[in-house]
Amino acid sequence: MAKSIAAWKLRQHWVNRHEIALLDVREEGPYAESHPLFALSVPVSEIEKKLPPLVPRLSAPIVVYDDGEGYTDRAVARILALGYRDVAILEGGLSGYARIGEVYRDVNVPSKAFGELVESINHTPSLAARDVKDLLDSSDSDVVVLDARRFEEYNTMSIPRGRSCPGGELLYRVLEAVPSPKTTVIVNCAGRTRSIVGTQSLINSRIPNKVAALRNGTIGWTLEGLELEAKKTQRVPHPSAEASQKARQYAESWADHVGVSCIDSDQLRQFSEDSENRTLYLLDVRDPEEYAVGHPAGFSNAPGGQLVQATDEWVGVRGARIVLYDTDGVRARMTASWLLQLGWEVYVFEERSPVLDDLQLPKTVSWHSSTSAAVTIDGLQALTGATVVDLARSPSYRKGHIPGAWFASGPELARDLRLIPGDGAIVLTSPDGSVAAMNVEDARKSVSREVLYLTGGTAAWVVAGHALETESRWLSQPIDVYKRPYEGTSNARKDMQGYLDWEYGLVAQLANDGVACFHVVRDQRAV
Repeated sequence: MAKSIAAWKLRQHWVNRHEIALLDVREEGPYAESHPLFALSVPVSEIEKKLPPLVPRLSAPIVVYDDGEGYTDRAVARILALGYRDVAILEGGLSGYARIGEVYRDVNVPSKAFGELVESINHTPSLAARDVKDLLDSSDSDVVVLDARRFEEYNTMSIPRGRSCPGGELLYRVLEAVPSPKTTVIVNCAGRTRSIVGTQSLINSRIPNKVAALRNGTIGWTLEGLELEAKKTQRVPHPSAEASQKARQYAESWADHVGVSCIDSDQLRQFSEDSENRTLYLLDVRDPEEYAVGHPAGFSNAPGGQLVQATDEWVGVRGARIVLYDTDGVRARMTASWLLQLGWEVYVFEERSPVLDDLQLPKTVSWHSSTSAAVTIDGLQALTGATVVDLARSPSYRKGHIPGAWFASGPELARDLRLIPGDGAIVLTSPDGSVAAMNVEDARKSVSREVLYLTGGTAAWVVAGHALETESRWLSQPIDVYKRPYEGTSNARKDMQGYLDWEYGLVAQLANDGVACFHVVRDQRAV
């Protein structure tokens, strides 16, 4: 039987900044309704895929919980099978934790709560949607709008005259975007966090321009009845050598004030040699396109703005050590300045130091699918009476799936497979086949029928020239994805307003919880 850990002891790890990873092994929907502050969403059916990058050290302490669904024993078994050595179940699950600690809704909560704290302490300037609209419509206005979200989000919907400049790129590129020091800069996102943090980044850097956030982002714009634009592709370009040098000076001054430490190759080697005892994350914070052209061995891509906005999507072990890399001395420093205030031990790899290609990194987790359970496209078509069960995320399933396929929730697969009529083989699929392969053994234990997985998944079906269909068949309730009120263009007004109301209450919730260890740095440099 797996060992257990009490909620109070888990919370002590956070307060004392000791390493620990807390995994919510339910689907994302229930997770987004209620979870502890630093919990990660890792559904039991996706452990082999999601856990290794989030928890790269096999001896790191891991805690799992659910809310009484019965997933934890399965989760522990799968985690141990990957080679992790220190796994415990949270005593009392979510309800037990809620008796002594705050539980939060939504996703990426630590970063969003921190953003609200930043605004409350720094009084980050913002303008209401109508005021920004009037400013943009004015014939003599000298203003630029910088969209701090990912390019894909900007392309979906954007503020008129907005240009894409993801949060981690703001200081690096802003001097190329503004015609003069008198130009007003408006920073926007979909809701609040990236607008606040992006605006405060530029203010902290002390660029000469007036900077303000679009209050409540595209949500606030929409609630005011103003029109958004779609399919825009304008991006702020890379800076000139002169602009880059100025940005570096701004970034260096602020990072030094916050207390960001830089390391060289020798120190990085020491960190890597100690990474069997201390969890280490190596993150390249540049734009994904730059990363794709070339990057240091061992570094994963985590664009700086998104890393601050959604740290829990890259860094799963609270209390771990982080090293950031860029090639300009701006983006890593600005990202590190925020992560440090978020309570992380973070370092910047000095960009002028030689990049190492022989770092000693921990043994990576390996997982191998069972070849005996695999079936090819031709093999699937040759089966008589087979039923296809799709483990894709429900939005992906709705867009298109193999004709006749049923949607199933991964965590509830073992339960719901018993509902399928007939006695023919069950063939699991997923977008690339990996999640299907990961769940075949659990599925085989739950039913007497033959269970296989489709090699290459639904993507292989499409490559083979076969059509998809959109008629839905729900074997499980589609609770696998939380519908974010700040993404897309089809959100209900009450959901958007409810989301804003929730964000405004996060500072009070943080104060009542007492485990965040956030510290917002004020600018106290001499003028």
